[in-house]
Amino acid sequence: MTKDYEKNTTGLLLVDPYNDFLSPEGKSFTRAKEVADSVNLFEHLKAILSSVRKVGIQVFFVPHHRSEPDDFQNWKHPTPYQLRTKERQVFAKGTWGGEFHSDFQPQKGDVIIKEHWGSSGFANTDLDHQLKMHGVQKIIVIGMLANTCIEATARFGMELGYHVTLVKDATAAFSKEAMHAAHEINGPTFAHAIRTTKELLALM
Repeated sequence: MTKDYEKNTTGLLLVDPYNDFLSPEGKSFTRAKEVADSVNLFEHLKAILSSVRKVGIQVFFVPHHRSEPDDFQNWKHPTPYQLRTKERQVFAKGTWGGEFHSDFQPQKGDVIIKEHWGSSGFANTDLDHQLKMHGVQKIIVIGMLANTCIEATARFGMELGYHVTLVKDATAAFSKEAMHAAHEINGPTFAHAIRTTKELLALM
């Protein structure tokens, strides 16, 4: 292991590996399919997860709130995005779509973070506390979607003092423009490293 990603101080954040995103029958799969296919998303996610497990890097599952029919009742400021997610019941609680994909199941020793209501995996969850308790200083952020939960989580992590790595072909978005914005425009303003899967694995 190189000094770039020491196993005792690095954490992998796997964001929203739900069936609704990653399985062909998922509610949001078709919207991201073109971009996901273009970057070979599925194989890259599997390769990274397998590699970090082999070298002993701590894995953190960072899941979005699982939708329920009465979500956001009496909320003062739900966003249009949140309301659309509720209407479509994406990641619905107690359904197949709201389960983690079969290839991305938690294993013994993995940490499952409390569900986030918005985009950031840090806001109103225990992610920061769990990272600190595990001695993590550097975070590698992969999963879905590049310009929403990945960006918000990674940016928040930087603000909290973590070294942040984005992996631009281990995520996807609903358009090429969103991917471009996430990695070419916004990412460089907060991420310490923006790598490909091949580049990341070479450092492990």
